[in-house]
Parts: sequence; structure tokens; C-alpha cells
Amino acid sequence: MMNWYAYLNGLYIMLAFGFLGWVFSLYRNNVTHVDSMWSLFFVLSGFTYASQTVELTARTLIVMTLLIIWAVRLFVYLTWRNWDPHEDHRYAEIRRNNSPGFALKSIYIIFGLQAMLAWVISLPILGAISSDKPINTLDMLGVTVFTFGFIWETIADWQLIAFKRNPANKSNVLNTGVWRYSRHPNYFGECCVWWGFYLIALAAGAWWAIPSAVLMTFLLLKVSGVSLLEKDIAVRRPEYVDYIKSTNAFIPGKLKVVKK
Repeated sequence: MMNWYAYLNGLYIMLAFGFLGWVFSLYRNNVTHVDSMWSLFFVLSGFTYASQTVELTARTLIVMTLLIIWAVRLFVYLTWRNWDPHEDHRYAEIRRNNSPGFALKSIYIIFGLQAMLAWVISLPILGAISSDKPINTLDMLGVTVFTFGFIWETIADWQLIAFKRNPANKSNVLNTGVWRYSRHPNYFGECCVWWGFYLIALAAGAWWAIPSAVLMTFLLLKVSGVSLLEKDIAVRRPEYVDYIKSTNAFIPGKLKVVKK
């Protein structure tokens, strides 16, 4: 059964954190750090939900461990990647489209929206932590899916970093390593992470947490992930057209045959 009291408290904590991020953005005149905040929203929600349970179960410890490992890696990676005084081009465009008054609007366009999305996506964390059901096979399957996704996206990010470090690759397309099988292996790995969390929640009886994995998949495919990145990348990297024809967009698998 869903613990609405804990869930609403999680929302309050996330909104408060989002507000602090917004205040910091006024000081920096830059909202890019919201990317680094993303994974921390879930850590805050996890601790909030765990603090309102009667007892800490084995499942709670497993979920919190996985959550912290995932969040720390993503936080460090995104903070390192975005360590620049200039605003990321995505947010710079949003700023232009919502000016004048973006400084005020960003409290809900950027930070409030991120907090609300994270709140919905945190449902399996709530479901797993709130349950006292014993560990079962579905939990192990969830941990396996999470582990695969975590390793897959970590490898993808590491390979992308190494690729970008070489100045000769400025206009080239990364199509080796895990990027040989998927144009967005990092997003596919992230998707697996959240389906893994959902399977653990399902093992705990929280079938109602399904909106989390569905929403995350939709965001990665249609909103902030694949669709957004591929909107104009072929203009900047002409070789990407052939990459699209030969490589799956999201799910790794057998390469498509290029028709001549």
C-alpha cells in the first residue's frame, strides 16, 4: 500500500532543494547545475522515505546502496562535464525563448519541473523502502537489470569522454565500443537502471510504481534524450546520417543492413 504521507514529504524536500538550486542560479546567472542536482533529488527522496518507515529492511539497504552508487557517479560525471562558467546550449536556448523574465520563470520552468519529474520517478524507491515483504527472486532480477544498466552507461560515458578528449574527433562520430550497438547507449543504460528499480519495487508489491519507469523511458526517448540530441546533430556532424542508417537508436542489438 502506498505511503502518501512519506511521498508528500518527499515532494516538499525536493521542492525545497529545487528552490535552493534556483537561488544559486541567480547568483551564477546560469542554470546548468540543475543537471548535477538531478541525481541528488533521488538521494534526498530515498532518505526521506527511509526515515519514515518503521524498520530498515534488507530491501531498503539494497535500494539505498544502489541509489547512492548511481547518484554519486552521475553527480560527479555531470558536474565534471559541465564545469564551465558558460551556460549549456540547451539552457541558453530556453533562456532566450523565455526572456525577458527568465530569472523568475526558471523557478518553475527549470527547477520546479525537475523536482516534480524526480518526485514521480522516485515512486519505486518509495515502494521498495515502504514494504516489509521478504527478498525474493524478482528483487534479484531487479538488481541484475540495474547492474547491467549502470555498467553499460558508465562504459558509454567513459568512452565518450575519451573520444572527446581527442581534438581530431571534433567533427567525427563515435561509433566504436558500446556506441557501435546503440547511438545512445548511455540513455539505454539509464533506462535499465530505472526498470531495475521498478522490478525491485514490484517484488515489494508496489506495482503502482510503474509510472516511474514509463516516464523515464519516455523522457529518454522523446524529450530530453534521443530526440533532443538528434534534432540537429546531423548538421554538425554529416557522418551521423550514415550512423543512423547502420546503428540502432536505443536498444543494442544486431546492426541494421545499410541499403545501397
